[in-house]
Amino acid sequence: MNVARSNEPVYIIAEAGVNHNGNKDLAYQLIDVAVAAGADAVKFQTFRAENLVTIDADKADYQKQTTNSDETQFAMLKRLELEYDVHHELLTYCDKNGIDFLSTAFDMESLDFLVNELKLKTLKIPSGEITNAPLILAHAMTDCNLILSTGMARLSEIEAALGVLAYGLLSNNEINFMPSKKEFEKAYLSEAGQKKLNEKITILHCTSEYPAPPEEINLNAMISMKNAFGLKIGYSDHSEGIVVPIAAVSLGAGLIEKHFTLDKSFPGPDHKASLEPGELKEMVAAIRTVEKVMGTGIKGPMPSEFKNRDIVRKSIYATTDIKIGETFTEYNIGMKRPGTGISPMEYWEILGNVAERSYSKEEIIKK
Repeated sequence: MNVARSNEPVYIIAEAGVNHNGNKDLAYQLIDVAVAAGADAVKFQTFRAENLVTIDADKADYQKQTTNSDETQFAMLKRLELEYDVHHELLTYCDKNGIDFLSTAFDMESLDFLVNELKLKTLKIPSGEITNAPLILAHAMTDCNLILSTGMARLSEIEAALGVLAYGLLSNNEINFMPSKKEFEKAYLSEAGQKKLNEKITILHCTSEYPAPPEEINLNAMISMKNAFGLKIGYSDHSEGIVVPIAAVSLGAGLIEKHFTLDKSFPGPDHKASLEPGELKEMVAAIRTVEKVMGTGIKGPMPSEFKNRDIVRKSIYATTDIKIGETFTEYNIGMKRPGTGISPMEYWEILGNVAERSYSKEEIIKK
């Protein structure tokens, strides 16, 4: 799988995340919904709560609003874990149903599992880990295709993360492996590092709020990222509805990631900001339509237009009977449909010439 190349269809990831609520049966149902919607991939999240968050860490405001506010983030995440064995089952089920299985690793143990046990070839680095250099480097050392989400990040932070990735991508066979900020910068600025980044990395614009307010989506930042880094770009959407990801595709996003759920009213941190099955299917269909309408960018008549061109364009015609040898003037010629004769663009060249034959009133003048 080669994601988000400009000459390929938009790669659509249906983000199941933790919307299975820790329930294997719900996870299977989410895969069924993603398949029915026509998504290219369904993505889950792989983590061990004890490796991800401190025991008494507070929740984000949106998590407090959608789950028990007295519950710690650790306790919430513990409930939402998927056992490793379940991952194997879900991967097999995805393969059987013709959809890519993806998952995001939030810790080293989970990353090792996804790469060495599940043998995934594409990995997603979430926005919250963009400053976690050791985890980013470990991702790069897998030599997988990598998707880097950039919610909450400045361009300088994205560049720093890309430096870590460039170093890791170049260092798989290096004996002198000594990570440092200086080495990351050297790798990023090198021709070889840039080549590896272009081969392996897709960067996603994202607004890390659930749901993201429209006035803070800032889709033009995706273009800024494209101009700054020259890499494949995409968009990870947390807004309500399907308008924003469709707009992102029209701006050049080659990858779209969107949360979905079986039911927005389900308890859990992400259901409210997710699409329901019918909405997910509608989004995929709309993106496929946008792909078609974007076209090549070459301005010219389309095949379907040729049959209409002569009908709706105009020709120079005789407004009165014109005898052979008579001079064409503004009083005896005008412009009317159809466009099967001399174009009105030649009107001033025709004026003052003499008719080489006779024309009846209303007759189209031809060369």
